[in-house]
Amino acid sequence: MSTYSYKATDPAGKLVTGTLEAAEEKEAVASLQGMKYIPIRISLAKRNRMGLDVDLSKRVASFFKRVSTKDVVVFTQDLSTLLEAGVPVDRALSILIDVAENDRFKDVIKDVLKNIQGGSYLSNALARYPRVFSSFYVSMVRAGEAGGVLDDVLKRLGTFLESSQDFKDYIKSAMVYPIFLVFVGGISIIILLTFVLPKFAVIFSDLRQAIPLSTRVLLGFSAVLKTYWPIILGGSGVVYFFLRRYFKTPAGSLKLDHYKLHFPIAGELVKKIEVARFARTLGTLSQSGVPILQALHLVKDIIGNQVIAGTLGKVYNRVKEGEKLSRPLSEIDVFPSLAIQMITVGEETGKLGEMLLRVAENYEKVARDTVRRLVSFLEPAMILCMGVVVGFIVISMMMAIFSMNEMPF
Repeated sequence: MSTYSYKATDPAGKLVTGTLEAAEEKEAVASLQGMKYIPIRISLAKRNRMGLDVDLSKRVASFFKRVSTKDVVVFTQDLSTLLEAGVPVDRALSILIDVAENDRFKDVIKDVLKNIQGGSYLSNALARYPRVFSSFYVSMVRAGEAGGVLDDVLKRLGTFLESSQDFKDYIKSAMVYPIFLVFVGGISIIILLTFVLPKFAVIFSDLRQAIPLSTRVLLGFSAVLKTYWPIILGGSGVVYFFLRRYFKTPAGSLKLDHYKLHFPIAGELVKKIEVARFARTLGTLSQSGVPILQALHLVKDIIGNQVIAGTLGKVYNRVKEGEKLSRPLSEIDVFPSLAIQMITVGEETGKLGEMLLRVAENYEKVARDTVRRLVSFLEPAMILCMGVVVGFIVISMMMAIFSMNEMPF
């Protein structure tokens, strides 16, 4: 048996919290429903060494945190659960204010509730916070309000946001170790060149016999690095600053995105990620009842790569003229033939949204496998490169030391 902590509402709509023993989460949900509670959030109870809930420390630090995607995901899933149970929107938001762990997000929900109580639609109230709720999010909610299926739309939206965040987190976590290797290896090499080698340079400078060429090159590079490091560091910073400013301009951003798509190995990964993002977003919008033209317009704004986003503008125009989605997509080299065939089947069977979500799942899996292979290649490659550099330094120093033994005294 495990201990689960829960947050739920009673039949009167009052928030209740506590813990219960259950073999698994489904059994805990059934127990709460047996007590006529509406479960909002259930998780394994965790305690720190002092016996205090871990959630307490999160609350203390929440004021200093910005509203994260995770906060929005949890809010969406909880709101969907409450609406599905028949709780009115205003009452559900009041409950979620008490449940929210992030104080900044709690203030956002309070203002959303205030606007709803003033007669505003939920979508319009959410649109007041574009940094928290994207245009995609607001459009989904608006479609749910128009079709009277807000709880179903929020459920799909919660699944979409959670899947997207999990995919992003996987990519980020996969790159942590390679970046750490580069950082540690770079620091080690800089220490060797700026602190260790100059001590040998003092010894070798007293010798009149010529030292090996590799050693002279290494010592010269070390001297330049040690003497001019402020200029090198400052120059690198200036170059980085101007490149960053350039790539933030429309022309620079477009050129950078073009390079990303044509970069060896990584370019194919970028394409797979964008195909998965396109398919999941459009599939979720389609299943939620958003018209295809409006959905394409929203997807174009969500796609991260400007080159692909630009081609989707052409797709939008052709679909607007009456063509099927699969035809203009097939003329874009970013979308693989398998994805096009699945989209075509979806159009023919009237299950476009479902097939798009399958395309997304397929290419998210392909992207994960590509990242896994890329990381498995990068790790030994970087270790080998750093080993070659350190080995060159050591061998150059050893050759100079051996040449000292050959000197006549």
